[in-house]
Amino acid sequence: MSYLPTVRVAAVHAAPVFLNKQATVARAVSLIREASRHGAQLVAFPESYIPAFPVWAALWAPIDNHDLFATFANESLYADGGELAEIAAEAGRSGVFVSMGFSERSRASVGCLWNSNVLIDDRGTIVNHHRKLVPTFYEKLVWAPGDGAGLQVADTRIGRIGGLICGENTNPLARYSLIAQGEQIHISSWPALWPTRRPVTGGNYDNVAANRLRAGAHSFEAKAFGIVCAGYMDATMRDFLVARDAGAAAVLDGSPRAATMFVDPTGAQIGDLLSDEEGIAYAEFDLNRCVEPKQFHDVVGYYNRFDVFSLSVNRERLEPVAWRNGAHRAAEPQPGAETALADDLG
Repeated sequence: MSYLPTVRVAAVHAAPVFLNKQATVARAVSLIREASRHGAQLVAFPESYIPAFPVWAALWAPIDNHDLFATFANESLYADGGELAEIAAEAGRSGVFVSMGFSERSRASVGCLWNSNVLIDDRGTIVNHHRKLVPTFYEKLVWAPGDGAGLQVADTRIGRIGGLICGENTNPLARYSLIAQGEQIHISSWPALWPTRRPVTGGNYDNVAANRLRAGAHSFEAKAFGIVCAGYMDATMRDFLVARDAGAAAVLDGSPRAATMFVDPTGAQIGDLLSDEEGIAYAEFDLNRCVEPKQFHDVVGYYNRFDVFSLSVNRERLEPVAWRNGAHRAAEPQPGAETALADDLG
């Protein structure tokens, strides 16, 4: 007997319109419509899909990237801005849930950015807004650290949906905080490639194997389905970077392309897999399959020792200043002040 829904999910393995937020939003809307036409109920996009992933931070020193940072900041999105509102409206029109990775601008600073993700429900409402807790490696040259406000699992009609961005899927405490909220679908978002060393020094980090391992481990521990949604580098992005510095070609071409895939509650790969070609990958998640494995290991249930271990999570949304807008009152006169003032006045 089935008690939980079966969900058709989609993961977008496609390039943005490089460093162009308006055109990338238009492309995202088109991809949401396409996935919806193919029966998807949940559509996931890669890390920093809008306006692109800043891979140049891995290629050149920050003193050589000032112009790129300025462009990237200008093309990043406000969480309450019109671009995300347009995507949310399409989610509502299509009746699908959307997970969108984007570079977020701050209202308090023209240069502060976060690596962020929003989950939008099928009515077009943002139900979670997460900022990556710790930018990874060279991402620290672009994005600021986030906070715990987005460590939320959304309880929806298609299941309990959570997600983490890229390297956060290696953070066991962040992952546990989602598992402890009954997560059934975990979305992990990734860049198109992850340069870590020049090919002449012995090749590059195998991010496909690493991402599959991390996704499988989380799904095995959570007894949840996993969406591994990675970006795609198209010719336009590669040509832009190589035109800036021909030496970048060896690094870009020598870095493995990330893969988009799905895993089940045992950690096994299911559904479509995309890596070298753009497209939309699909899979079916029967959430009833999350139940039986809990009998083996339930790390937030019987298979733990809450008398030995404890975890506290701060979900406060951090702000640069706390404003107190109460009416200002004149200071109360101190005893004897009137007499002293009279004496001073003669």
